[in-house]
Amino acid sequence: MTEHLAAAAPLCLLRLPQVIERVGLRRTAIYDAVQRGTFPQPVRLGRRCVAWPSDVIDAWVRERIAQSRGEGVR
Repeated sequence: MTEHLAAAAPLCLLRLPQVIERVGLRRTAIYDAVQRGTFPQPVRLGRRCVAWPSDVIDAWVRERIAQSRGEGVR
């Protein structure tokens, strides 16, 4: 099933507004979680530009859903 989802959604880089929309957290919460190690590190694209790989963000969301349902992390 994971291969099917990966094939359906092409890999792309998400900028902060897109990440905020996908995960439902605000900028400060995202960067705080990155510092704590509970949210994926962004990829540096330039001196003042970062983004997150879409597959990494999607995996993080799936893990949060699984944890909320008491399922093990897959």
